[in-house]
Amino acid sequence: MKLKRLLKIGLALFLVSIGVRAHAQTYGRYVNPFIGTSATGHTFPGATVPFGLVQLSPETGNFGWNYCSGYRYEDTVITGFAHTHLSGTGGVDLGDVLFFPFQGKDPAKFVSKFSHQTEKASPGYYEVELSDHQVKVELTATAHTGVHRYTFTKAGKSHILIDMQSGLVEDAEQLNEHVSEGSISIDSKTSVSGYAFTSQWVEKKVFFTAKFSKAFTGSHFIDGETHRRLIVDFDTKPGETVEAKVGISTVSIDGARKNLAAETTGKTFAQVKAEAAKIWESYFAKLKAEGGEEQKIAFYTSVYHALIQPNNIADVDGKYRGADGKVRQSADKVYYSTLSLWDTYRAAHPLYTLICPDMDGQMVETMLQHFSVTKLLPVWTLFGKESYAMIGNHAIPVIADASLKGIRGFDKEQAFMAIKATLTTNKNPKYDWGLYMKYSYLPSDSVKREAVSRTLEAAYDDWCAAQLAKSLHKTADYNYFIKRSGFYNNLFDRSTNLMRGKLADGNWVRPFANLDSGQLAIGGDYTEGNAWQYTWQVQQDIPGLIKLMGGKKPFLAKLDSLFTMDSKVFGKGSTLDVTGLIGQYAHGNEPNHHIAYLYTLAGDPSKTQRLVRQISDQFYQNKPDGLSGNDDCGQMSAWYIFTAMGFYPVNPADGRYVFGAPQLNKITLALAGNKSFVIEAKGLSITNKYVQRISLNGRPYLKNYISHQEITKGGRLVFVMGDKPVKAI
Repeated sequence: MKLKRLLKIGLALFLVSIGVRAHAQTYGRYVNPFIGTSATGHTFPGATVPFGLVQLSPETGNFGWNYCSGYRYEDTVITGFAHTHLSGTGGVDLGDVLFFPFQGKDPAKFVSKFSHQTEKASPGYYEVELSDHQVKVELTATAHTGVHRYTFTKAGKSHILIDMQSGLVEDAEQLNEHVSEGSISIDSKTSVSGYAFTSQWVEKKVFFTAKFSKAFTGSHFIDGETHRRLIVDFDTKPGETVEAKVGISTVSIDGARKNLAAETTGKTFAQVKAEAAKIWESYFAKLKAEGGEEQKIAFYTSVYHALIQPNNIADVDGKYRGADGKVRQSADKVYYSTLSLWDTYRAAHPLYTLICPDMDGQMVETMLQHFSVTKLLPVWTLFGKESYAMIGNHAIPVIADASLKGIRGFDKEQAFMAIKATLTTNKNPKYDWGLYMKYSYLPSDSVKREAVSRTLEAAYDDWCAAQLAKSLHKTADYNYFIKRSGFYNNLFDRSTNLMRGKLADGNWVRPFANLDSGQLAIGGDYTEGNAWQYTWQVQQDIPGLIKLMGGKKPFLAKLDSLFTMDSKVFGKGSTLDVTGLIGQYAHGNEPNHHIAYLYTLAGDPSKTQRLVRQISDQFYQNKPDGLSGNDDCGQMSAWYIFTAMGFYPVNPADGRYVFGAPQLNKITLALAGNKSFVIEAKGLSITNKYVQRISLNGRPYLKNYISHQEITKGGRLVFVMGDKPVKAI
């Protein structure tokens, strides 16, 4: 008997040890989906899977810039659970196919109070209790399907509102008008389906089908003959659950049914939830991090946010609705949208080239498919449609980067043809290439909005085009685009060492309102920032910018002044996106993201190292308002991921990652071909934030960057950290 008992105890201890080891390998526990849900982060806490079409999440409001994601942590009521959302953007749309469970009679308003104490969120799962209706809500998701589980506390009549009129819009008037066509149909006692054609940021079509685990006993529409707001009724016992599986499609109701069948047939809620968590873990395991608890939370939450999008909008059979609204077929059964390229070209796409290069190749192929329809590479696409939001043509650096890194999945010749056409034909309404070539800049009296920013961003795209042309031995094209890439010189004002608006006659714009913050709607020479922030938007030629400023010493002095100026001093214009301030440096907006790394390139890396620690600690905190600005489809998060590893792609298309200082003790990157790249920070601590020396594979490493090729070979990069600055690495 003693032997049996000892064996049982031994077995129990063994099982416990397995559980401990398994728990130790679950990186999802470091993800806090509530980070960024307050202030201007504009993230959502709901259930989704990497790159999935469905983001099933609670909504606490509908109207305006504050509700770009539909949810704000500050709020006290929930208005429903919709299946599509944007993560961290500054534009309002989606919020499609909203469900709201309740008990008793139809309420005057379909809202419920809730407490954050009953909220739980983890990758692929969300839970909350609707206190007004005593309903426990649990949500999970597959790529194309949202799965709901509602536990009704009271006995009697329970109900679910299905709302196709709802959506995220600017105001109540738009809520009533944004659906041009749509309705819900009852298919059986356990299923409904419907569609809506909506117009907000883009015009789009959304189709759905829903299957319930229990037959409903009745139903009624609450919007008359429009048939877009349906309530289905259930007889439930206390504590009984009703589940709903909801398939989404951009193509058709039949497409939604196929998606639903392929991804959830025969699966319980618990199984779908477990599969979603497993998918997330497979991505988190590509970046195994060791270090402080708070840093790991910031790191894995950043990985989570960076992988929510772009979204594969193709159905499981590969059909998708393209930029022209027509249904098309994708050979590889993927078609990516939510391409926030003005943001994500900077660091998110370079991150994908490291951790999911095959998908990055598919994203490029999507861009080429988009070009085949519109004759313009995508600028900012949502649900496959072009919004023309923001400036530049920043599919170009993404395509050039992938091409030059040897990523497969698309034709490089076709890619260059698309790039050349995009940069020479007037398809983008924000660029007149004839005007650009005539003056070698965009004159502020001809281009009333963002003339300086548009010129600088175009010059960067031109440089990227030149590099791809060079790799394809297109000498004439290389010479043409490399010349254009230098147009930034024409807007540099040597009297102020700032980029400044210039008129068609060659004179500067006067007065020089260098602190005015431009915005799309209000004009001005800059985009979501001022001259101090945009002067550094010369990612393709930092040595050239240093030379314009008179050398490294005045360049470093100008950088110092950016970070030490008064943060409260602004001119005219909107400052919605000018957040996360250190002096006039604004980490909350993307054109600033590479600036701290310019100290390294100018020969003073210790200032980069000090600043990236300050930015990481100050603007990536484990709380709802822990982000300094919109996460912008993962770009804010990608900055942290690279910075935590100790380097950053200042020029996202040159294959070089400029050194800063690591923020975690050790990160192991899982690379293609079963290779790994280990980054270790020896002696890292609160005080030891400065890099003393670097070695690669046991040998001293003296360059101020590491190349993509060196990383993808696999190996070991070691930073030795200390508490005193070192002038040069």
